[in-house]
Amino acid sequence: MIKSSLLMSIFALFMMASCLGQSADEKAIEKTIMGFSKSGDQNDADKLATYLDDNYRIVMNRLFGSAEVSTMSKDLYLEKIRNKEFGGDSRKVKIENLLLNGSTASAKVSFAGSQMSTINLLTLVQASDGTWKLVSDMPVIK
Repeated sequence: MIKSSLLMSIFALFMMASCLGQSADEKAIEKTIMGFSKSGDQNDADKLATYLDDNYRIVMNRLFGSAEVSTMSKDLYLEKIRNKEFGGDSRKVKIENLLLNGSTASAKVSFAGSQMSTINLLTLVQASDGTWKLVSDMPVIK
């Protein structure tokens, strides 16, 4: 009986620790996603660039009524932020799901703004210096 209750107590502690604990990488990924959003909202292309890998692409599947898949490069995206064609909204961010896989991660994120609301699938990579950067963004308009 004592062994059983001791085992249950230990099991409960491990469960609490795993539920409450968040890895340093998960925290860093969340910080990257929040910084990415805030920089875009503020049309700060220079700051936004720090959150994007050089290979960053937006992949748009049938977006805005199109029947095709199209992509947008990092440079074009940053230009549209600078020119205020994109960004400039104050969005609420909700990270719905975060999956960490070694030095890569994916996240399902809801961005709710006054101009547009989207659900995005983000892919991130960990750079050699340990920072996390977005490498792809697949938005779906709500």
